[in-house]
Amino acid sequence: MTEALQGTVRKRLFIGLIAGTCLLVCALLAMLWVVPYVGLRNIHPSAPWVLGVILGALLLLVLWASAGLLLSVVLPWPLPLARRVRGVTVKLLVPMMSLLGRTLGFSKEDIHTSFIKVNNEMVLRELGRYEPSRILLLVPHCLQNSRCEMRLTHDVDNCKRCGLCPIFGLLELRDRYGVHLAVATGGTIARRIVVEKRPKVIIAVACYRDLSSGIQDAYPLPVFGVLNERPFGPCLDTTVPLDNLEAALLRFLKA
Repeated sequence: MTEALQGTVRKRLFIGLIAGTCLLVCALLAMLWVVPYVGLRNIHPSAPWVLGVILGALLLLVLWASAGLLLSVVLPWPLPLARRVRGVTVKLLVPMMSLLGRTLGFSKEDIHTSFIKVNNEMVLRELGRYEPSRILLLVPHCLQNSRCEMRLTHDVDNCKRCGLCPIFGLLELRDRYGVHLAVATGGTIARRIVVEKRPKVIIAVACYRDLSSGIQDAYPLPVFGVLNERPFGPCLDTTVPLDNLEAALLRFLKA
């Protein structure tokens, strides 16, 4: 399956899961009004209608958020409230979408990669271009050769540039374009790096699970995700498509 076809499939999966999540939430809100209707009337004649107004407002909010998200995915231009729509996606709809997707039998990888694909498109439409100093390349330590004894998490320049792992190519990208490059071993170190560098956008490399959680943790800071490649399995001598990473970098750099 080609990369373009995979991207289309992932986007359709995301749209389907979001639409299904929206329908379930709306059905739940409707049931919360219908089920206690008779009992509420015994408390006060107006009680069912008061509850109906509240739940109706919540239902409209869910429909508005879902419609805004779906339009952000489908339309080729950003919507006026693109950042708020991305926030609703990251904080509310993605956890619910993941639960629905697992219930329907989709794998975690398919669900998370569909989210990453759509997130990247939303970030591309939302953001402009920045000075190199405001862009952070954040990569996982598993890109480093497992037999290497150099410690790179505190200073990536400790790398000897032997060429046995992708760190050498990442350093070349950093030196060519002047952006920040950091290696993180986990979420805590990644958050410390973000606080220190204070970027406007993060281009992050990781597996689908870490990328998905990292995008959620970093909000409202935008994260563009690049999936690593795992020829030896998770967290061991992984690689990254440097051409894809450079293309993403050029998209956010000021000319």
